[in-house]
Amino acid sequence: MNDLILKSVLSAGLAVFCSAANAQRETLVNQIEHVVVIGVDGMSPDGIRKAHTPVMDTLLHQGSVKWQVRTVLTTASSQNWGSMIMGAGPEQHGIINNDWEIDKHTLPPVVAEKDGRFPTIFSVLHRARPDAEIGTVYHWRGFGRLFQKNALNYDRHFSTEDSSAVDFVRYFMEKKPVLGFLHLDHVDHAGHHDGHGTLPYYESVTKADSLIGLVLQGIQKAGLQDKTLVLITADHGGKGKGHGGATPEEAEIAMIFSGPGVKPAYEIKQQVNTYDLAATIAYVLGIAQPYAWIGRPVKAAFKGHPEPEYISIGD
Repeated sequence: MNDLILKSVLSAGLAVFCSAANAQRETLVNQIEHVVVIGVDGMSPDGIRKAHTPVMDTLLHQGSVKWQVRTVLTTASSQNWGSMIMGAGPEQHGIINNDWEIDKHTLPPVVAEKDGRFPTIFSVLHRARPDAEIGTVYHWRGFGRLFQKNALNYDRHFSTEDSSAVDFVRYFMEKKPVLGFLHLDHVDHAGHHDGHGTLPYYESVTKADSLIGLVLQGIQKAGLQDKTLVLITADHGGKGKGHGGATPEEAEIAMIFSGPGVKPAYEIKQQVNTYDLAATIAYVLGIAQPYAWIGRPVKAAFKGHPEPEYISIGD
């Protein structure tokens, strides 16, 4: 085969591959019109497996899960929630601990928007689709300092997990956001007060499960269950009454995918990091991610997308 023929064959093959990949993405974009993220602070895979969690058990049966999502270090809330919405790690966005403030930090972001923050999925979506409804309700006040305020239509903090969930459901049903983010903090409180792996900790996970069920009911009442991707995640796990260290108990979380186009009862094999969350949201909504992001969409969670090649070596 001469060089000209070989080039033609390769070009044709690449065109077919790109066409198929674009078709898969277009299918997701057409199916998924809304994304809801429910972030449960401090919820470990152990908590989901051992607590009474009928709602999440149903989501696991209907959708896909990655049990060993790797967090960024250290395993604290600010840098991990930041990484999830910023599509990058502390080395890029500069949030290295819970003491970080927009006007008080040691490491500047590698790229910043006008307010000084690294680009988030909120600001990226707002720039790509200025008319898109975007909102967040959070139980931990610190979450509110991580994102660009002018990118959101709705931004509320509440002092309890119940009031946070109830308000988020009301907001979703009324405004039907393209992207809605709910943060719950009570599981982390139980971990610090009673210890991870204790009965009160598992009871707090069961409470989170019931609040997730409340959100799902709201999505159904809004008639959007067939158009909404639901992502359940955490920021870190824990060990004893704390977290922050570099151990599997602290640095591995679960991420659950449920909704249109998601593979049912599927355990994701590819490696996943917390900062892949923002990249996945951008992918399913059909918007380009910034060059500064290092996250990659978790495509293997969706039908028509095989696991990536070379996810393990030495086999």
